[in-house]
Amino acid sequence: MSDARPRNPRSIATRTGDLGTTSLLFGQRVAKDHPQIEAVGTLDELNVAIGFAKTTRPPGASAEAFERIQKELITLMGEITCAESDTDRYLNSKFAKLDEAELNVIDDAVAVIEARQPKFDGWATPGATLHSAALELARTTARRAERRLVGLAAHGKTVRPVLMQYINRVSDLLWLLAREAEQLKTE
Repeated sequence: MSDARPRNPRSIATRTGDLGTTSLLFGQRVAKDHPQIEAVGTLDELNVAIGFAKTTRPPGASAEAFERIQKELITLMGEITCAESDTDRYLNSKFAKLDEAELNVIDDAVAVIEARQPKFDGWATPGATLHSAALELARTTARRAERRLVGLAAHGKTVRPVLMQYINRVSDLLWLLAREAEQLKTE
């Protein structure tokens, strides 16, 4: 049965995915459960989880670091959405790319928090505060995204090492931020 209604050209409902496919960055169509789409979807979930953590931050706390990571995740998603056959095209494009500079910012943030020596006793039990729980949700989503990125190699997709390092460090940073957020309840 065909839908005879005219399609609004400005609608988000393009209907091109109605049969279970979607496009990679330069137009190649793949199944919606393709490993690259799974990885990008998990990175998108991480972006949402970080957005949630951002909204639960204590009054007066800056959103800047969360927003920077969210923008960097969008950059990472763009690269992961590129078909392996289009890697050179992507790397030579004007699209933003993550590199050592973004990784260093995350490493520096980890070092700053570690220098404050947040207290933790064994395995974390999330939920001491809303903010710490939101950070833990983001952290576990980051770990799942990391697993999806690792899995891409088995499907012929090359992931630059800096991308793997970046997502690994983001999860470390989120873990440390959650420990600090827990302490706000007890202090």
